[in-house]
Amino acid sequence: MSQQAESSQCGGVVVEFDPDDIRNARAKKARSIPGSALIYLKGPKFLIYVSGALSMWGDRMWHFAISVFLIELYGRNLLLTAVFGLVVAGSVLLLGALIGDWVDRNPRNKVAHASLFIQNISVTICSIVLMLVFSYKQRIEQIWDGWLTVVCYTVVIVLADVANLASTALTIAIQRDWIIVITGYNRGHLAGMNATMRRIDQVTNILAPLAVGQVMTLASNVVGCGFILGWNLLSLIVEFFFLSRVYRIVPALSVKPPTAEVDLANLEGMNRSGSQGEGQVVQPVAEGDSDARLRLKEMTYLPLCSRRFRWLVSTCKDGWRSYYQQPVFLAGMGLAFLYTTVLGFDCITTGYAYTQGISGSFLSVLMGVSAITGLMGTVMFTRLRKTYGLINTGIISSCLHLGCLLLCVCSVFAPGSPMDLSLLMPYFTSNSSTEVGGMANQRQKHTSASRGGSNQPLLPDRSSIHWTNNTVLFDNVPSGSAPESYISIILLFMGVITARIGLWSFDLTVTQLLQENICESERGVVNGVQSSMNYLMDLLHFIMVISAPQPQHFGILVLISVLFITTGHTMYFLYAHKAKRKRRLDT
Repeated sequence: MSQQAESSQCGGVVVEFDPDDIRNARAKKARSIPGSALIYLKGPKFLIYVSGALSMWGDRMWHFAISVFLIELYGRNLLLTAVFGLVVAGSVLLLGALIGDWVDRNPRNKVAHASLFIQNISVTICSIVLMLVFSYKQRIEQIWDGWLTVVCYTVVIVLADVANLASTALTIAIQRDWIIVITGYNRGHLAGMNATMRRIDQVTNILAPLAVGQVMTLASNVVGCGFILGWNLLSLIVEFFFLSRVYRIVPALSVKPPTAEVDLANLEGMNRSGSQGEGQVVQPVAEGDSDARLRLKEMTYLPLCSRRFRWLVSTCKDGWRSYYQQPVFLAGMGLAFLYTTVLGFDCITTGYAYTQGISGSFLSVLMGVSAITGLMGTVMFTRLRKTYGLINTGIISSCLHLGCLLLCVCSVFAPGSPMDLSLLMPYFTSNSSTEVGGMANQRQKHTSASRGGSNQPLLPDRSSIHWTNNTVLFDNVPSGSAPESYISIILLFMGVITARIGLWSFDLTVTQLLQENICESERGVVNGVQSSMNYLMDLLHFIMVISAPQPQHFGILVLISVLFITTGHTMYFLYAHKAKRKRRLDT
């Protein structure tokens, strides 16, 4: 059997991935060269790491700060924050395929530069608007009977949403396309770059919000806006220079296969050519694609605005169809299902922990430990992939993830758990027998010390909140007495923290499967649809919390989350089974 590298052919483009033995030989040779460290620092990998770190740091600071700013602007009310979250999720859900299609259709350098420029300029303008609003809020509220304030809020949310869309495009371009080409389609190098980028993301997810939070706390919101503004302008220059240099020193980035779909510019150009003379012969854009030619003929006779709208709808539909037809569809869907969960270090879980008597300082410690376990997951991924292969790494990671989450399931029924099913069944509660009523009363007595009230929501009053890294720390807010037992909350966080090892290893596995198995001409649109699916499933978990907002309901949310996660891993197991069976048949 020859040692020829495995390859996948799509759209006439053959993509080859080198085996690990070639990778190790090249790495050994590189280490023997004097000055290899200097060569590495000037190489494309290091430049991508630095550029990615700057971009992630800016994103994390901005995502943290905008939530705080919106709460401060609206009188410490969560309405603007909720509207912003809904707009961001809805826009990516609707436009994810279009963003990916735009990434596929344009040269790599133009996509990266345009996304980078739009993202940073949007954040810069938004920061300027916020500085003006914070500085002259009382005057602004008196203009146009307060409608100028509404205009400012709208501008801030729209600009922040544009920045998020541009960030999504940049992430798809760099982390789903560029690094594949930079690694020379080498599976080992690709896994290493994916793991390194995820480690950078984990570290910035902790440090960036803490940094900007300290600036906002020690100075003011205006100074915080200025700090973010200056960071984005500086980051824009550095990232633009680094990405341009990477594009120059990696010639393969300038080679990009054409997409199979009909571009709107080609449609308009064909119409102009047809109107100039009858003797000209116009070649169809996709000569071998009968569906594309039929769609082209139908759209030619429509007005320009109708053609544009129909092209957008057609692009979205084709993007979702392409996503469904991918061989790694089940793996991607499995990853998306993992977003429907309350078992993470967001404001929901930490708010619940606060209602159970956990202090803000201890939550910060737990968050730091979770970051360490997340980094352990990235290390475990590289080791398992090299030893057992990529597909088996996903299976091991899934089993580890599910096994750790069993601790969360046990926490629902452990001593100290406030779960009360009677609150979800008012009819049966009102008509229950004396015995059942007595049991319910006993249960309420058991949990009343930790709740402080039957109608207390997961998140207490935000009047004394310090936001740090998506974690809500409550200071000077009266909390109830300590619960009768901490066993439930201990099991919950033991499961959440240890599960992050398998979670991030599984995430990296699916990410690399998408990178290796998607055609180069469809990487953008498929990953755009994947982003849309992730946001859709993330929306579901917020809907779950809105439907059951009390601490007594949190156990139900945990069980539903584990059910979604199990479904996602089951989808991956089905994919792994099909992939292994196909491999056996091919051999």
